[in-house]
Amino acid sequence: MTSKSTPVNTVGTVALLKNVASCMAAMARLQDRGPGRSGIGVFYGFSGYGKSYAAIYVQNKTRAAMVEVGESWTKKDFLKKVCIELNVDTKGSISELTDRIIGTLSDDDRPLIIDEADKCCDKGFIEIVREIQMFSGASVLLIGEEKLPAKLAQTERVDNRVLHREAAQPCDLEDARALARLLTPVEISDELLEHVRSQSGGRARRIVHNLDLITEFARNQGFQSMGIADFGGSLYTGVTPAARRAG
Repeated sequence: MTSKSTPVNTVGTVALLKNVASCMAAMARLQDRGPGRSGIGVFYGFSGYGKSYAAIYVQNKTRAAMVEVGESWTKKDFLKKVCIELNVDTKGSISELTDRIIGTLSDDDRPLIIDEADKCCDKGFIEIVREIQMFSGASVLLIGEEKLPAKLAQTERVDNRVLHREAAQPCDLEDARALARLLTPVEISDELLEHVRSQSGGRARRIVHNLDLITEFARNQGFQSMGIADFGGSLYTGVTPAARRAG
């Protein structure tokens, strides 16, 4: 076992991740906006960058209502889910539900976070999000994939109300260290962490998965610290294995 491993397992927190800080900053920008300014923000990026994890952190810090749009949802499904999050009646027409949401957000001064917001665009009910924000004055943060800004741009009235756009970034070594501190008792060298980060494509979700693999390997081998020369397992890269030929 290498003697050059750099211990990184001190007390850590998800708040140290840069995308969490960026998501929190995006919400703060909305909540601190001046009078008369629109209140829609967009936090976007590739799958696996940790956007949803960041959104949950922001939800907990700001008392925001939060929904993750489902693939099968209709406009009314969306409104009902928001009503559930706001703890208000889910019965009524689309216009009644919309008015109820607007009134509740306005009275409670709560932000609204919409994860998987791409689906609002794809299913044709992003305009109702604009209506909710415009008449409630609430801060509305849309979380979505890399193409979300382009999808919003197709609906000019919505795009014009976007105050701030923040792009999620791939994890760097510092992020990988923070995840290691949070998730594994094994002391992992910077060299191995950088290898994990690179093989994971900077995607937080894959880094977490690979940290689990390293932890399991270390447990089986009796290691308490790991350098790159110590790890004899394989890492998850997201690349689909080539099809096998029958013997």
